[in-house]
Amino acid sequence: MSTRDRLFLGVLLLDSVLLAALELLYLPLRFDGVLLPDLGEFPFPASALVAALTMPALVYLAGRISPRTSVAAAPLMVWVVCIGVFGLAGPGGDRVLAEDWRALLLLAGGALPAAFTLGGSRG
Repeated sequence: MSTRDRLFLGVLLLDSVLLAALELLYLPLRFDGVLLPDLGEFPFPASALVAALTMPALVYLAGRISPRTSVAAAPLMVWVVCIGVFGLAGPGGDRVLAEDWRALLLLAGGALPAAFTLGGSRG
């Protein structure tokens, strides 16, 4: 890999870290009248949609850098580790990852499409 490719991979990995942090912070978003319209406190897991759209793109771009599977899977692995670290051992010992269906939707929404993209590019 050239220096330019290594720098681009570093940017992709930094994007994975930032996306994981932002997706965790916006996971408890609700229709409660504060940020979104008031629709009876209904949860709105927009983070799962963002993860489902961005993670396959990051894996695809990393896969174009090198034919090695470890390079292509690096953004997904960094994202999963950051979701675990930030979500379960958050700032000040707080748990940011909610213990309900939204957490599962976030994990599935980010990991499954990215894994399919990884498998499709390596197959």
